[in-house]
Amino acid sequence: MASSALLLTASYLALLLLLAWPLGRFIARLIDTRPLPFVGTIENMLWRLAGLRGEMRWQTYLLAILMFNALGFALLLAILLLQGELPLNPQHFPGLSWDLALNTAVSFVTNTDWQAYAGESTLSYFSQMAGLTVQNFFSAASGIAVAFALIRAFARRSSTTLGNAWQDLTRIVLWLLLPLCLLLALLFIQQGVIQSFSAYLPFTSLEGARQLLPMGPVASQEAIKLLGTNGGGFFNANSAHPFENPTDLSNFAQMLAILLIPAALCFAFGEAVGDARQGRSILLAMTLIFLLCASVIFQAEMQGNPALQALSGDGTNMEGKETRFGVSASMLYALVTTAASCGAVNAMHDSFTALGGMMPMWLMQIGEVVFGGVGSGFYGMLLFVLLAVFIAGLMIGRTPEYLGKKIDVREMKMTALAILVTPALVLCGSALAMMSGAGAAAMLNPGAHGFSEVLYALSSAANNNGSAFAGLSANTPFWNLLLAFCMLAGRFLTIVPVMAIAGSLAAKKAQPVSSGTLPTHGALFVGLLIGTVLLTGALTFIPALASGPIADHLSAETSR
Repeated sequence: MASSALLLTASYLALLLLLAWPLGRFIARLIDTRPLPFVGTIENMLWRLAGLRGEMRWQTYLLAILMFNALGFALLLAILLLQGELPLNPQHFPGLSWDLALNTAVSFVTNTDWQAYAGESTLSYFSQMAGLTVQNFFSAASGIAVAFALIRAFARRSSTTLGNAWQDLTRIVLWLLLPLCLLLALLFIQQGVIQSFSAYLPFTSLEGARQLLPMGPVASQEAIKLLGTNGGGFFNANSAHPFENPTDLSNFAQMLAILLIPAALCFAFGEAVGDARQGRSILLAMTLIFLLCASVIFQAEMQGNPALQALSGDGTNMEGKETRFGVSASMLYALVTTAASCGAVNAMHDSFTALGGMMPMWLMQIGEVVFGGVGSGFYGMLLFVLLAVFIAGLMIGRTPEYLGKKIDVREMKMTALAILVTPALVLCGSALAMMSGAGAAAMLNPGAHGFSEVLYALSSAANNNGSAFAGLSANTPFWNLLLAFCMLAGRFLTIVPVMAIAGSLAAKKAQPVSSGTLPTHGALFVGLLIGTVLLTGALTFIPALASGPIADHLSAETSR
């Protein structure tokens, strides 16, 4: 079992990096803002028709991103509330309640895709396609556009502008997301993922029960769900459902799709700043943290629950996992989806062992910067890069700088604010949920495991992941509103300081490299960056983790 897990992980990472390298070179062309070959004429025509001229300062760029997402939220909310009056609703589903519609609209606008409902029994085809799928494209494009702006701040020697947000959003959707999604959707259809507009099909089971077989345009939503690190499934079982994820090949392709663009952005960064080593060092730090987490979760799930080891033969924990994928593929999927801000799941995280469930939770809590969501993971990791550079500057008594740009008090204040937003939301939200009767009433399990469910839900919402630990009845007004607030704040209260940092750095002139400049591409800096990420996550969340999954693990050990 251990050898198969090692082989699966190694082959996955090798193929991921092989595919991400050429894609990163293409993304670097988008960051450069120059017209692409063969489509430059089309772009110029689009810009003239839309009246787009010139580049934007960081404040205008930020305002455009916020306005774009606000309009998307209003449109999606209207679709969900008026679903019963709209077309492509063969099952005649009514509109959603106001609190569930609000939660769902916020969820998909923020790239979280938290789902407090069962898709096949709640949403029409129109809501799934024109609402959720479209917003999956737009939320993913928004995160990538913010990453583009921050990368340009480092790549440009001295500039007051960061590009044009409307042009970036258009190019990302047309030339990056749409072509990749088309190819992936065709692969999924070939593997058996359904793509249909027919009504649900009645059938009689072997036991004689009359049931309905859910149908729908699944493959098209599945592609952007993964490539955009959205995670919202067409069905309640998400990627554990055979209509969403039918084969081992589709499962492997899904994992590749989740981390493809986040990994490619590292290569694109090195290309854009003119030093490929910078992007490779960030990618190496991400990969090493990923492997560290993989070693813990594989060890935990292969040993299984100590109280059940005598009954399970080989000792592995198969509870809550698809037998067609097994432990190795389920564990790797759980790591991939929580390393990225993608809520897709092919196993029940609530059924993992205590330490096995802690790893996906902790990957979210450190800000989902180990590859991370499309765009958001990369600019989140760049914040830790600035923090690591600042710490190194304090050690050697020099003004910290990165890629020739001096890091001043303003940048560090914005960095600290952006890094601390999500821990504050997770910890304060968990405390509020545990103290309030409405919050505690949703817990289906007592003790440390029940607290882990609450902590996981808040970690998932504030870090815009969307996966659930399960065991929590979260479709209530209290939870819908609490999680909606955490999703909004976790997304946009991070984007605002990131854009402020980008504007400040873009205006600075790059300083020449000197003998006192800290190399940011070698093994020493990679180690410093990893230590910064791990220590920040540990110091912030260890008390909460000790009350949840760690206490749950210790209680299982003492029950032997």
